[in-house]
Amino acid sequence: MRHRVAGRRLSRKSEHRLAMRRNLAASLIEHETISTTIEKAKEVKPFVEKLITLAKKGTLASRRRAISLLGNRDIVEYDNGKAVKKGTVVGKLFSEIGSRYIDRPGGYTRIIRLSLRRLGDNGQLVLLQLVSEDERQKKGAAARTKRSLKKAKKAARAEETVDAQEAVGEQEAADQQKISSAHMASKDEHPSESEEALQTEGETKNSVEQDE
Repeated sequence: MRHRVAGRRLSRKSEHRLAMRRNLAASLIEHETISTTIEKAKEVKPFVEKLITLAKKGTLASRRRAISLLGNRDIVEYDNGKAVKKGTVVGKLFSEIGSRYIDRPGGYTRIIRLSLRRLGDNGQLVLLQLVSEDERQKKGAAARTKRSLKKAKKAARAEETVDAQEAVGEQEAADQQKISSAHMASKDEHPSESEEALQTEGETKNSVEQDE
């Protein structure tokens, strides 16, 4: 049983898996995008992100650690049929890629599924890429726009609530005024008992004075 055993076997021995992971990671750092199968991409992705985290530190110890994990193969380009060395994989990792993601807390790579299948075993092909800075800026702009829209909607809802409360208050005041007007009108038409008693007492006094 493979309890608590992390990682994929990928039908290879441990030495073959380590070599394959190093080669794929070095190719991704060199070309910044590679095409592979979904299983290999998922296996290489966390390894590359750990290397980029080391590159962000930029210390000598982190550089030595990256070399021990990845190796330091040369980046070679062909010019007029001649191989020309353009640098090393670890040099590009620390000089270009590490400084590119200095303000990014994680998520340096992404996997894009392709509609293509590999000939032979019909394996699912994907693109494993480094996230570009332009995409990060676009994503940040989209997030800021989304936040501003949310704030505008919230302010509009608050304003509508205040208007509705004011309308309800005005309606209640108008209803209260109508009720008080109706009460005063009914009071004028039908005098109260105290007023009737005073009027009766006045009439009685007048009649007594007349009798005397």
